[in-house]
Amino acid sequence: MKLVVATRSRQKMREIRKILAVVPGLEVLDLDEAGVAVDPAEEDLEPFDTFEENARSKASWFHARSGLPTVADDSGIVVDALDGAPGVRSKRFSPEEGLTGLDRDRANNAYLVERLADVPPEERTAHYVCVAVLVDGDAEPLVCRGEAAGLILDAPRGENGFGYDPFFFDPDLGCTFAEISRDEKNERSHRGRAFRALAAALLKRR
Repeated sequence: MKLVVATRSRQKMREIRKILAVVPGLEVLDLDEAGVAVDPAEEDLEPFDTFEENARSKASWFHARSGLPTVADDSGIVVDALDGAPGVRSKRFSPEEGLTGLDRDRANNAYLVERLADVPPEERTAHYVCVAVLVDGDAEPLVCRGEAAGLILDAPRGENGFGYDPFFFDPDLGCTFAEISRDEKNERSHRGRAFRALAAALLKRR
């Protein structure tokens, strides 16, 4: 079976390939390998207010272009003191426009810390959310969800990970998601949990 993962993020693709490697005979393709060229319309595929709706939107759109079973995820960080923000807007949380890659990550993190400036450290509770949706023709989409709880720090720690990882402190581990190895992150992270659930579902189908 071939499965397209609808992401342009190399870091995310690396994590997902590692997790799905447990499914025998599954050929995991990125968008380039599936022959799906970059389209400006991709920037408008996440207009909804829930992670599941956004993930389903992306999976359906890329499935229509690849003709292959396609999984997409929507993920973000939910901060209690900010009434759930940035949530589904995590990727574009900062008001700065026109940023991409690491520049966008830095701006998002700086804005998050700024918004939490008056919140005591122990009240900066948050959780990462990831919802993965697999679309395959007319079959009912497969939906898998994963979460990971933590606290938001004032300053970054660690050189690994991406996005909000350097500021996301896991109390059980005593470190941020940017201070742990890729394998450790796959075990603890929201994305790891969602895609392990997906892998388990695919194994049951065999």
